[in-house]
Amino acid sequence: MVSLSPVPVDDPVARALLDEYVAMRAAAFPGTYTPAHPPRAMFEPPNGVFLVVRGDDEEPVGCGGIRRLPDGPAGIRYEVKHLFLEPATRGRGWGRLLLDELERYARGWGAVELVLDTHHTLEAAGGLYASSGFVTIEPYNDNPNATRWYGKTL
Repeated sequence: MVSLSPVPVDDPVARALLDEYVAMRAAAFPGTYTPAHPPRAMFEPPNGVFLVVRGDDEEPVGCGGIRRLPDGPAGIRYEVKHLFLEPATRGRGWGRLLLDELERYARGWGAVELVLDTHHTLEAAGGLYASSGFVTIEPYNDNPNATRWYGKTL
């Protein structure tokens, strides 16, 4: 059975998953991909949380987090970051479980909005976001790796 657990973003398990995620994105994106390894404080409650997904055999197979952004026009908002599942585990609904759990954390900290940026080549991710209630919004950052921005009112 799949499980989700919060871990420090600089934990060796989290770092290994982030390294795999960055390598995957760098190999697939056109042009230059600019990776970032986030500081621990960015994902420490209540500023955020970083979750590791463990598969049926309890091995780590994915990750994702939320971090607090400056308040938006509607109030408290968090950004979804580094949502990743190893390719062999995709299609099992684990991405939705991860996204739902991140949303639960954001709601618990009073968020009224979740936002995220992504790249148009990540079609499955875009489909997950759309089916989870995210809608296209105007860019809220200048991330050179992003081509699409989404938001969800909570």
